Amino acid sequence: MNEQAKNAVETYQCPGCVCGNDISCYKNEKVVGIGCSSHVAGTIIFPIGKIALGMPKGFNRVKDGTLVNILQSTDDFKYNNLNVPVWKRLDENGNTLIRGLSPRIDSSFLHVILGDNMDKFDCFEVDDEFLEGID
Repeated sequence: MNEQAKNAVETYQCPGCVCGNDISCYKNEKVVGIGCSSHVAGTIIFPIGKIALGMPKGFNRVKDGTLVNILQSTDDFKYNNLNVPVWKRLDENGNTLIRGLSPRIDSSFLHVILGDNMDKFDCFEVDDEFLEGID
């Protein structure tokens, strides 16, 4: 695993994982992208539910079955009417965050795409003002 990918796993997946933040548990068995397939969001805040602590506000709430994938490029996943990007945000690390829906299977996903890929998505851009108003 290259250093950029390792940093992304440690930043976005390890905090709050039931496995802890020790990357020695890392297993990459994902079909899409890179990331720890052992990752389980384990922080629960009542009455909100599970929180992925490594993800910023607006992208940190997860439910069972929410997929968190780290992608090296937008070519690593096929976005279409079955996998719809809904929100996008460029985070403080310079990576593009995508929250999306897969309506056919009634599932949501979170993608961290390494680098600035904001111009490649036609969906709602989450800004600071929006984040202040949602919680």
